[in-house]
Amino acid sequence: MNKVFKSFILAIAAFAALPCVKAQDKLVEAVALQQQMEHVDTMDLHVMLLNEAYIIPSDEMYPVWQNSGVHYNAVLPDSFRIDLRGYVMPTTNTKITDIFGYRPRRRRMHKGLDVKVQKGDTIYAAFDGKIRITAYQRRGYGHYVVIRHNNGIETLYAHLSKKLVTENQNVKAGDPIGLGGNSGRSTGSHLHFETLLMGKSIDPALLFDFKNQNVTGDYYVYRKPGTRYIEKGEVKIAGPEPKFHKVRKGDTIAKIAKKHGVPQSAIFKLNGLNSRSIIRPGQSLRVQ
Repeated sequence: MNKVFKSFILAIAAFAALPCVKAQDKLVEAVALQQQMEHVDTMDLHVMLLNEAYIIPSDEMYPVWQNSGVHYNAVLPDSFRIDLRGYVMPTTNTKITDIFGYRPRRRRMHKGLDVKVQKGDTIYAAFDGKIRITAYQRRGYGHYVVIRHNNGIETLYAHLSKKLVTENQNVKAGDPIGLGGNSGRSTGSHLHFETLLMGKSIDPALLFDFKNQNVTGDYYVYRKPGTRYIEKGEVKIAGPEPKFHKVRKGDTIAKIAKKHGVPQSAIFKLNGLNSRSIIRPGQSLRVQ
């Protein structure tokens, strides 16, 4: 743009030294040149922005595309900023019936949020992305869909009554991807919703506020457990991942607590137990 500006100034300077008609011609030429160069610069900028738009986190993070394997082991970055802008809530329903975390009663992890929906309610894609999995698990998710999003995360929608998309299909945030239902291992019509980063489930409540039909902010920063980071001038350490112990013959709460270096009261609290509770071989207890 500096060259254009200089050309324009030179043309103006020549205006006073030329006869009226020639001066007007030169001025018209200078204005035309400026408009032409501005158009070229604008087109270059447009192309540059388009190219940047197609450099998306999911392309860099996931070198392999496959239509199977919801959860898998991968080396996660120490931290990763998830862009939550451009979201659409997966459902307009707001009632949470089960949260993310360990279920003491069922002795297993619940890797998502359960949102109360009615059979036939429309379920929507949370962000722009591509359908990675559409499948059915009779004793698990039932009819479910997994979407890999441009912002680097994946979302899973389970217990659907019907899937409305196919694998490898591109979708936009807000596109209908299924209908609410009660398929698979489910005791009532609801949406089981998961958010995953490179195969690892993270609490959807850290990203989505279903009660208020909003996201928790423009961005959410995932931090690998144990990673040091600075926040508001203070050095902090990301919290640990849940840790479990499989009970063996002869184990007691006291022995398990000593082995993992935690107080017995913590094991009681994490697993909904008390001093009179009986543990059995094969049982999985959360110890952290």
